[in-house]
Amino acid sequence: MVLRLLNSPTEENLKKMIAGEIVLSNNPGKIIRKWRKLLDIKQKELAEVLNLSPSVISDYETGRRQSPGQNFIKKLVETMIDIDKRRGGRAINSFTQILGIATDGILDIQEFTDPIELSRLIDVVKGDVFVDHDLILKRYIYGYTVIDSLRAIQTMSGADFYRLLGANVMRALFFTNVSTGRSPMVAIRVQLIKPVAVFLHGPEKVDELAVKLAKLERIPLIVSKINSIENLLKTLRNISK
Repeated sequence: MVLRLLNSPTEENLKKMIAGEIVLSNNPGKIIRKWRKLLDIKQKELAEVLNLSPSVISDYETGRRQSPGQNFIKKLVETMIDIDKRRGGRAINSFTQILGIATDGILDIQEFTDPIELSRLIDVVKGDVFVDHDLILKRYIYGYTVIDSLRAIQTMSGADFYRLLGANVMRALFFTNVSTGRSPMVAIRVQLIKPVAVFLHGPEKVDELAVKLAKLERIPLIVSKINSIENLLKTLRNISK
């Protein structure tokens, strides 16, 4: 299952989005686990706040316990949001930024129900790895954002563009219509929150500074050799089907 993010800036709509995905899923436990992982919350921590045994959370996530009711789902989602807010709200702020950004320049935003191995994603999009081979086997992604670099420059405000780059928790960023990859990597360099990996589509060569910055940030930098943007988008959407 792939969830297309809604275009809403509010925390309340983020809660509704998470709860809705859980309710509508054929495997709600898997969705609960996905969002708990995305928000970097341990089972024990979540159970303590909910006044439950960690085994109860585990049973829901693995499907050993019947699907939770709507009241429990609501409380669960609110609790996960509250835990993140007590830590400063870094993860939630990241997701609400994505939800609130104007869509011009964004070709696609998707969330995966199950994490995808970065190495698998590289194979699927026919990627050439520039940086960094030793990181790839250790990384998983929970979603991706595809940005049309030219359209983003023409239609998005500078503030929105930087918000978009800084709003990618455990995600891969794809940039299309790039010439060398320098501009995306320079922009990513100044963000506190970094993507799991950066993919470039369209460059004839990769700028040396882009490679250097990727190495400094320890971000895998990959060039997709898929022949068109249309086929790239189609390939990405088929990954988790």
